[in-house]
Amino acid sequence: MDASGRHRCKINKHVDNQKWKLKLFLRPSSPIIQACNCSAPRRSRPERQPEAQPQPPLLIAPRRRDMLLALIPLLPTDAVAFAFDAGPEALPVPVIDPSRAPDQSSYDPTDPDLREAAALLQRALNAPSVDAEEALWSEVIKRYGGMDKSWVPDVVGRAWGNRGNARSRQGRLQEALSDYNTAIAICPWSVDPVLNRGVALEALGRFEEAVADYRAVLAAAPSDPAGWNNLGNATAGLGRWSEAVDYYGRAAQLAPNFAFAAANRAVALFEVGRTDEAIREMRTLLRRYPDFNDMRAALAGALWSIGKEGDAENQWARVDDPRYRDSSWLRRNRRWPPRMTESLEAFLKLTSLPAA
Repeated sequence: MDASGRHRCKINKHVDNQKWKLKLFLRPSSPIIQACNCSAPRRSRPERQPEAQPQPPLLIAPRRRDMLLALIPLLPTDAVAFAFDAGPEALPVPVIDPSRAPDQSSYDPTDPDLREAAALLQRALNAPSVDAEEALWSEVIKRYGGMDKSWVPDVVGRAWGNRGNARSRQGRLQEALSDYNTAIAICPWSVDPVLNRGVALEALGRFEEAVADYRAVLAAAPSDPAGWNNLGNATAGLGRWSEAVDYYGRAAQLAPNFAFAAANRAVALFEVGRTDEAIREMRTLLRRYPDFNDMRAALAGALWSIGKEGDAENQWARVDDPRYRDSSWLRRNRRWPPRMTESLEAFLKLTSLPAA
């Protein structure tokens, strides 16, 4: 799985190796999928698949679930939902109700329109570029949004949400918010568009609203590691690092292979003064993932802060990412906590830190 599990980099189209894993709105396989022969490759979940060599995490953790393209996930068939066109400011706290998911088995697998829609969804999932992907989701919305068939809300609701993902990955956050709002209105049973909207809100610095979205996700899915991790991200954005430690810990407990949740907890521990514990967690992660640049750089800064200059130099020599020399990137994109950033800056400038 690519390492965008936890994440903290704001959505920014100018950061080349950001690997956004916005959660696809798909459900497990169903008879329709087999009938239409349109199952998609499994998409890895950061919380389920170990990462061989994590890359610098983004501070916001959206994610794609390990799911097949169950011919479209189900949405309540509410025609009014298609008229929903709220702007990015219309952000009532969502109430997610999984019981409203319609019965996909009631769809007619021989319906030629349904089969065509399934094929188009498959093309969108396998699109060679984000621009092509966005265009295909837009085609789904345009082609099927006006049809009067029971499966149409499923198809179109998914398209709205996944087009929001494509726009988020391009840095077009206001447009993405509008798409997520529509998906939330059409899919009140799904946590996916709510979680992904929280990611976009974080990238815009709207942390209180992101917190509200993540809490709604967790109310519906209390064992969702990405929800807990992202709640940690948003509370950290508000400067509430002690809370963030707890939320990251919940995510790491629920998904032991979710490396980025553990990494986030480590830097948050350092911020709240639990230095020895933070260093232990950093070392533990590096034993599992020796090429984890984010933890290697963090450990260099942490060791420097306690006077272990030689050990800090040894750790830094193994960091293979020039962005960690850029304090602006660390603050604005990676969103390290202040003390962590200051410690690495002091190391790079060969200066001493004031006594804690």
